[in-house]
Amino acid sequence: MRFPTFLKTALALAASLGAGLGAQAAGHYVPGVEGVQAASVPPPGVYYLGYLADYKADKVRAPGTKEDLPGSNSIHVTALANRLVWITDHKILGADYGVETIVPVQRTQLDLGVVPLHDNDTDLGDIYLGPVVLGWHGSNWDAVAAAGYWLDSGSTNSPASPGKGYGSTMLTAGGTYYFDDGKTWTGSVLARYEFNRTTSSGFKPGQTLSVEWGLGKALGPVVVGLVGYTQQQMSKDSGPGALDQKASRSAAGAELIYPMLSQGLFLKGAFYQEFSSKAATSVEPKGHLLRFTLVKAF
Repeated sequence: MRFPTFLKTALALAASLGAGLGAQAAGHYVPGVEGVQAASVPPPGVYYLGYLADYKADKVRAPGTKEDLPGSNSIHVTALANRLVWITDHKILGADYGVETIVPVQRTQLDLGVVPLHDNDTDLGDIYLGPVVLGWHGSNWDAVAAAGYWLDSGSTNSPASPGKGYGSTMLTAGGTYYFDDGKTWTGSVLARYEFNRTTSSGFKPGQTLSVEWGLGKALGPVVVGLVGYTQQQMSKDSGPGALDQKASRSAAGAELIYPMLSQGLFLKGAFYQEFSSKAATSVEPKGHLLRFTLVKAF
């Protein structure tokens, strides 16, 4: 049997990361790491973003069924995606030009009594290199476009290893809109599309679309908001072990942002509950994601 593709994720970050976790469609990007104002690029400068994500599912189902698999089954993934972004003073097409990279570290614990499978691993995941980040800023809107590549650099020695076993090209586009002059109400949508390459065994994961959204309200310096994501496999897997179905998952939740401007820091926390999940592999979990983000401007 093939192990679920989400067990081969990096955290992504990012931008991205990077780190999500759960019944993800084929691909590297982990939805749920971005929320309110997800499509707003910061002004020129150097930034560190640390995404700490914890995903847990205590029940799994067979694909296409509504019944939990027998026995004790749980999946627990904790990831730290380290993202470094440099927005330069250069302009391209009227946008601020920047570059970025994401280096994820992930711990996965698998306890699937139905298989049975019991495994855990902590290691570096696949690294992301983003040579193109473009950020536009209008009077009441922001927009972003980006392109980069997920390296096949992570370990794939065991089912719980964080490496996916293939590289992926990722394209990004999104926008943020401010509904009032004081910019206290915001809405944002961020989309990422992944073109996945073939593994050494000849298996090719399908292309994946991830869409994150956020609706935020500033209450003084603090921002609160509703957030969510949908990830959909756009083409079917192919090659050895491929099944004739596509993976998808959706979640919704809430986010809190607390700025510490005197120290150049932003602290963010969010909780997501998956309400829909469909796997293209052997088991289909549905869980929740807790995410903390630290943003430091240098």
